[in-house]
Amino acid sequence: MAKIDKLIARLLVKPADFTWNELLKVLNHFGYKEMTTGKTSGSRRKFVDENNFIINIHKPHPGNVVKHYVINQIIQHLKEKMKIKDE
Repeated sequence: MAKIDKLIARLLVKPADFTWNELLKVLNHFGYKEMTTGKTSGSRRKFVDENNFIINIHKPHPGNVVKHYVINQIIQHLKEKMKIKDE
């Protein structure tokens, strides 16, 4: 199993210690890039893929651990867009 597959499997179990950097690796794997144009809104971040699917989430602060509701949003989005299988 590749590192990214292990990281995706880790995301799917919704760990309490999933970091922002780990999330960025997962999103990049699925072709999402951070949108850097337009108005910035503090900790709010937007990611877009080649099909113009947008993920709009909050970057954690002051720590680096992603909130549980953000993990749920990411999993739901990736399942809806058929990027990961709904088990």
